[in-house]
Amino acid sequence: MSSLLATTLTEIQRYHQDLEELLIYGDSFQDSIGRAFRHLLVGLISQPPGPVSSLYASWFQALAETGEPWQNYVIEQVLLADNPFTRQVQRQGLEKLPAALVEAVCGDLTHLESLYHLDPQQVAIWVARVGELPRVPVVWRVSSPSPTAFSFSADLAWLESLPALAHHYRCHGVGVLAQYGALGWQGGQLRGMAHPDPIRLEQLAAYDRPRQLLIQNTEALLRGYSALNVLLYGSRGTGKSSLVKALLNQYRHQGLRLVEVPKADLPHLPDILEVLRPAPQKFIIFVDDLSFEEDDDGFKALKVVLEGGVTARPDHVVVYATSNRRHLVREYFSDRPRPIDQEEVQAWDTVQEKLSFSDRFGLTLTFEPPDQLTYLAIVHHLAEQAGLPLEREQLEAQALRWATQHNGRSGRSARQFIDWLRAQGAIAGPHP
Repeated sequence: MSSLLATTLTEIQRYHQDLEELLIYGDSFQDSIGRAFRHLLVGLISQPPGPVSSLYASWFQALAETGEPWQNYVIEQVLLADNPFTRQVQRQGLEKLPAALVEAVCGDLTHLESLYHLDPQQVAIWVARVGELPRVPVVWRVSSPSPTAFSFSADLAWLESLPALAHHYRCHGVGVLAQYGALGWQGGQLRGMAHPDPIRLEQLAAYDRPRQLLIQNTEALLRGYSALNVLLYGSRGTGKSSLVKALLNQYRHQGLRLVEVPKADLPHLPDILEVLRPAPQKFIIFVDDLSFEEDDDGFKALKVVLEGGVTARPDHVVVYATSNRRHLVREYFSDRPRPIDQEEVQAWDTVQEKLSFSDRFGLTLTFEPPDQLTYLAIVHHLAEQAGLPLEREQLEAQALRWATQHNGRSGRSARQFIDWLRAQGAIAGPHP
């Protein structure tokens, strides 16, 4: 073995050791990039070497999927890490943490800093040298890397930036709550939604009063005041769900998060609240198209959250629910007590409990079916945003015909009509 190759293997082993000695942040490198990097290092130091060309290709491809440089990747793993240190430090100061935990983190930051400064050009040279390749493989580089949410000072060792990093965790959270704005509950844990609905508040028309009330309530939540649980009730297609989703796009960068919970998962609400309780962000639990049958487990779970139970609902969490029904629990004529019924002495109390469930929301916003003027106002608003060149009379005539032939007058119908017009214009091509 040549002295150059021996020096190269010693250098590779040092970086492999940096990765393997991570006590707290090691789990942060279990994604495709981290696994490919670890396999590449192992292949390079093995005797005989592994298939270094294919191992390097796997690491290169994993980085290319993100479009980000290696340095950004390492920092993002630090910022999004969900481990005992990041979870505890977001709730209390460094001085209150166990000394052994802080010491382990300091050691990890030293190793992470070393990995951060590893130049992909150097990795490519290792591969060519160990694999005895005729040329150095292409190096993964990005000309204009995107900025990260936190930057370590170039003048300080990473462990000296630990107080600033701890402050970042307290402000921005950890794990999926830091990475995603919209989340769902799947398989007993929160999972981020990579592509949430991009609807914006300015794209919505009509219903100014309920929209403003919901915005005010949400802004109160963001400012740390007591916010109300809200029921958005009204006809289908009036934009209730779109309004809630638009709040996330408006206020995500102020710390708002949207957790969508399907009706079938409402019995898991206590578990969801415990996950959200220590987080620094503000949360809307979003339940769409809500209604219940009698003895529904979801009804009982949501009732506890709205009214409070032994475990209090966190102040930074509210419930926003939409429904086409004013009374959320279905009532049948057979439910109504008759004098001959002997099953329940206070049967009317049971009926009233069902009917009053919606009253447990602090704020109920009503979305009435749009009249013709409101419907046309929505159409004009959407047409202006889409840049459609139709004359006013022609646009209105076609919009009314669309409503008659399809789903009636609603914001959803107006949106579908405008989408149809845009598609027709695209098919026909530009006018001469």
